[in-house]
Amino acid sequence: MSLRQIDFSKVLSDDQVYDHMMARYDLLGKDWINHQWRWMNAVYQAFNDHYKYMIIISLVEKTLQFYDQMNIKLTYEQYYSKNFLQIDKFSITELCEKLQLPKETVRRKVLELEKLGVLKRQKKQIIIDRRTFTFIKPEKQMKYTSAYILKISEILSKERLYSKKLDAKMIENVLKKNFSICWRWFYRMQIPMVIGYHEMFEDLTTFHVWGTVCMNQAFNYSATLDKKNGSNQVHDYINFQRELFKGDYNQFNEELVRGDKARSNGVSAMSVSDMTGIPRATVIRKCKFLIKNEYLRLNEKKQYILTGFNVQRVLPYQKLIFRNKAKFIRKVLNLLTIS
Repeated sequence: MSLRQIDFSKVLSDDQVYDHMMARYDLLGKDWINHQWRWMNAVYQAFNDHYKYMIIISLVEKTLQFYDQMNIKLTYEQYYSKNFLQIDKFSITELCEKLQLPKETVRRKVLELEKLGVLKRQKKQIIIDRRTFTFIKPEKQMKYTSAYILKISEILSKERLYSKKLDAKMIENVLKKNFSICWRWFYRMQIPMVIGYHEMFEDLTTFHVWGTVCMNQAFNYSATLDKKNGSNQVHDYINFQRELFKGDYNQFNEELVRGDKARSNGVSAMSVSDMTGIPRATVIRKCKFLIKNEYLRLNEKKQYILTGFNVQRVLPYQKLIFRNKAKFIRKVLNLLTIS
């Protein structure tokens, strides 16, 4: 059997992906926020509880790590061929460290998962029973992720850093073919990112509510950006986010306000509830916290919008966690190169 040679001149680095991703954030910001928001919705909808699902995927990620170490590779079809998934043994302390949660919280959530029949102990085995909760295969998520990776590949291609011609379906097929390793990479990006937001917003429901307001504002801002500037003006990460987080629209000049009134459109508590499945009373309570801590404010229509204070709070953290995003995308693009 001939040994395949790899052209290392075509292999991407984390820095290359990160730098170009941040430089052309005007092409990516709306899609990334939408990507993350949809994933958070899936996390919440499994149990109407973010933390139970975070525990489940943390255990799955650990098991996928073992598969990787043992050179066991599963396709999407193989991974989801059974309702039961045997997982590696774990300790409450280990989960606490990974999820940055108090022991009492993790212990209580694990017990609740056992009562639901999601986690089961059979002799010396620990299994996840997918039949016992609203389990959604990441079919749509893989399409969103593939579309986002394609956009970054196109940016890199224009800079002559990436030469392979891709389409979204091809990327999705490679992710499915190498599912056990690719989804481990995906979880290694998502878990630390979401847990970091837990620390920032004090819980994940609050972050989910804030993220929904952020998504609404990102779509409004992107539409305004396209209308005002066309496709010729480049907005890097800092400029895109600073404009996005300008919740106080009195800061804009009169011409901008007259031309782009849609930018001040916020989102109501009822709309956030409808979009996420989070009860309206919970949304209102979380929004009060966000207003008190200056993440959100109410506009003249009594809708929630972002404030400029997010620039100081959120941007430094996002710049750090996007390194994990760049690493995930670099791995997938390099895998695509040799596939």
